[in-house]
Amino acid sequence: MTHPRAKTLASGATPAPATRPSVHVVTFGCQMNKYDSLLVEGRFVASGYRLTEDMDEADVLLFNTCSVREHAEERVYSWLGALKHARERRPHLIIGVLGCLAQRAEKDVFGRAGHVDVVCGTREIHRLPELVDEVRARRTERGGRDGHAALDARLLATDMGARICVDRGEETYAGGLAGYLAVMRGCNLNCTFCIVPKTRGRVQSRAIEELVLEARWMVAGGARVITLLGQTVDAYGEDLPGPGPGGPLGSGRAGRPALADLLRALQEVDGLQRIRLITLHPAYVTPALARAIRECDKVDRFLPLPAQSGSDRVLRRMKRGYTTDLYRRRIDILRAEVPDLELGSDWIVGFPGETDSDFRHTEDFLEEIGFVQNYVFKYDPRPSTAAYQLRDDVPGALKKERNAWLLATGERVALARMRAWLGREVEVFLEEVSPRREGFLKGRTRHGLPASVQGQPTLIGQSRPVRIAEASAYGLGGAPLSR
Repeated sequence: MTHPRAKTLASGATPAPATRPSVHVVTFGCQMNKYDSLLVEGRFVASGYRLTEDMDEADVLLFNTCSVREHAEERVYSWLGALKHARERRPHLIIGVLGCLAQRAEKDVFGRAGHVDVVCGTREIHRLPELVDEVRARRTERGGRDGHAALDARLLATDMGARICVDRGEETYAGGLAGYLAVMRGCNLNCTFCIVPKTRGRVQSRAIEELVLEARWMVAGGARVITLLGQTVDAYGEDLPGPGPGGPLGSGRAGRPALADLLRALQEVDGLQRIRLITLHPAYVTPALARAIRECDKVDRFLPLPAQSGSDRVLRRMKRGYTTDLYRRRIDILRAEVPDLELGSDWIVGFPGETDSDFRHTEDFLEEIGFVQNYVFKYDPRPSTAAYQLRDDVPGALKKERNAWLLATGERVALARMRAWLGREVEVFLEEVSPRREGFLKGRTRHGLPASVQGQPTLIGQSRPVRIAEASAYGLGGAPLSR
């Protein structure tokens, strides 16, 4: 029976293979997509499928997509195009597109890749096994492999109002030592360059009790570090109801639960060693959040808090909702409680109307705040965003030049901050063998800084005191201290 939110477009007919079907998921983009891919894999395993690392043997091939940049979407279409002949050789193969591209482009995906069977948006991914089974059943009903009949089995499921159901009870955690936990979805802001509200919808927070349960499940499966994910993770709780009569007050607006409350709840999870956050917005920084970071020793003293620009004129055109002065005051709130806090930022150069003076303000602001981590992007017009209507008037060559200049400024600032750690003793959580330095492990300090540490693989999964002896713009290095 067709789910009411699954819209039929067209379809085909091929009998399902007799053996237990296999699934392979290809993931593009951000950590939220990685989390979603693991969620999808778990759902399929719980539904009787098996996972395979070999695309050529997969019966179900899924692409979890990103729409932040046009290049990311075109990469997906390139992969899909290469699979057209594979579909001809293996007519039972089911191909699905999920995630942000599926949500944004919907029917266009079928138009550009006629061999795709399922297009599933960002809030329906938990239903993918059901959708795939329905495609397989429709093919069987139509009996055979006629290409025209194949069009009737396609399904489109892109309801932005749906609520993602996360139930890991029948799944086995497979995320490794450092796992991801999506605590909320969507964004209520209206930044003119950003497509996220169109692809992820408005803020949808999960209950603290549900998140603690999932965190315990992750830790029981081997996770020791959990990164809390959200498009604006410090907006967590904005959509949750406040307390009832006589109920305890939360630390959010009108007594709602907030990120500060969630951090305190996760602090009590036995076996969890580190809590990390991605990504924050200045609008939601509060004294309560700053106090929670100070009081919860499992929370890393590093926050990705994108400024995007150091020019108030550009920030207004971006509709970021703050000025550089307000951003400074938010940093003051944080550093009043956590003086040694390190910060990271994303930056966009070449935004419509950005002048040389605007760009110099951005360089100065990066240096003033002292961001230790900087990701710099050239402005890329995206359909369905407000900024797409603005004239893209900064020449490509100038965008490229500003990108290089800001990266160089960021490296200089980061190197100075990294060098300040030389000779100090820090705790490093060791996560994996270094792929580039024999005899070294990779980890992160409690301040979120990458660290290359001498040691044997037996130390992986442990926090060890390390004397910092090396510093570059991209990380620290040293050897564990014996105690």
